Amino acid sequence: MPLTSTYSAAPSNAGLTTRAGTCPDRLVQAVRAEVRRGPDWQQTADCVAGMLRDNLPEPGAILPADLRRGDRACYQSHLLYAEPDGSFSVAAMVWLPGQQTVIHDHVAWCVTGVLHGREDEEIFALADDGRELRVIARNVNPAGAVCGFAPPGDIHRVRNTGDGVAISMHVYGADISRLGNSIRREYALPVRP
Repeated sequence: MPLTSTYSAAPSNAGLTTRAGTCPDRLVQAVRAEVRRGPDWQQTADCVAGMLRDNLPEPGAILPADLRRGDRACYQSHLLYAEPDGSFSVAAMVWLPGQQTVIHDHVAWCVTGVLHGREDEEIFALADDGRELRVIARNVNPAGAVCGFAPPGDIHRVRNTGDGVAISMHVYGADISRLGNSIRREYALPVRP
């Protein structure tokens, strides 16, 4: 899923002109501080997740009303901020009921926080010498839930199984304004329960 809309005041994103929303300065500064501490990817994800738990914004503080409604065609991903040095970026995703990602993993660490609604996540492991996937965990993430993870072991699928719109904030250890998204690989393998 490529970015649906982008906006950043950062010079590296000067060519991106569609305003999606904003990322609070205090959140950007807090993520930057955790990233600069320089631990490994999993430790960075854990530290950013801990910080985000205490700083989750309201959906209206980051996205205008028209972008919080969702789109029937597919879930939406809106870039809120990309650090000029490429070390992290922040996006908001908006999901209508029933919308889901493909099964995928990521190019770097990732932290998600559910701001509104509910997101269900299935976590997978490769099985049968990489010829199929096995479900190893299922998580229900209500509003306020925050989790962080890092490759390897980050194969998952996320979906909105609720009755209304779900909105989540995603902090990636990569510049998705340059990459288009954070997905390293999509998995079109059979799934074993």
